[in-house]
Amino acid sequence: MRTKLITATAVVLVLVITSLLMLESGPVRVRITTTTSLYATGLLDYLGDQFRKDHPNVELDFIAVGSGEALRRAKQGDACMVLVHAPSLEKRYMEEGAMAEGHIFAYNYFIIAGPPSDPAKVREAKSPIDAFKRIYEAGERGETSFASRGDNSGTHVKELSVWRAAGLDPKGRPWYMETGSGMGATLLVANEKGAYVLSDIGTFLKYSKDGKVPDLFILFEGGDELLNIYSVYLVPSCAGEEAKYARAFTDFVVRDAQDLIARYGISKYGQPLFYPAKDKLDWLRERWQALAEG
Repeated sequence: MRTKLITATAVVLVLVITSLLMLESGPVRVRITTTTSLYATGLLDYLGDQFRKDHPNVELDFIAVGSGEALRRAKQGDACMVLVHAPSLEKRYMEEGAMAEGHIFAYNYFIIAGPPSDPAKVREAKSPIDAFKRIYEAGERGETSFASRGDNSGTHVKELSVWRAAGLDPKGRPWYMETGSGMGATLLVANEKGAYVLSDIGTFLKYSKDGKVPDLFILFEGGDELLNIYSVYLVPSCAGEEAKYARAFTDFVVRDAQDLIARYGISKYGQPLFYPAKDKLDWLRERWQALAEG
């Protein structure tokens, strides 16, 4: 009896001391800039909740902006960690020394969505380049419009690369709209205007399933040309406890959370919103390099 009492007392003391230490030091806040698609789909909040089960003293502050803005803010020291999907921009910031220790952790694909009437006949396109040519020609005929993010995000960078590959420049044309907004807001504009739009499939599936874009349908998808690769980077200028837990969350995303990423979205959307990188790293690194070189 005496032994049990001593043991119970010791456990209570340990819990009290641990709680007091946590109260004294307070939570550690980790600033993370991220592309909007990872946040809008709910994936980051989900992964953050799982991470905090082992690190209850850590608060993850996700700052959802386009990939270009996410990298720019990190370079200025406004973040300790970055999650993005724009290889050409990532390469430039790495060469400048603003980012370090990049890891590919997930991928999915871009899709081209538009109105069900499909005036540009994108459904019949043989490639993304062919699809964009059809949209340009239909736009010039006054039959359709295109909603672009126009925000230097990873999706915007991808869109511009397809226009360049098609030998076309739609900027300034009356049917070409730049929203300057995230993926969700741009999908809403495309839905309202009956326009075509390039989107990551994760955000599109979420908005479609939630009934926010009833007049938008996937008209073109598939193929390596629309591959969408997500990477995580640490910011070298970040230090102290924030840097310590930024590295811990990076390790979690790259290693421990891969199965969580594989299952995320299946129950609600019938398919995963993202695919884990763990089994295709060599292929993804090769494709990332090709995309980064443009």
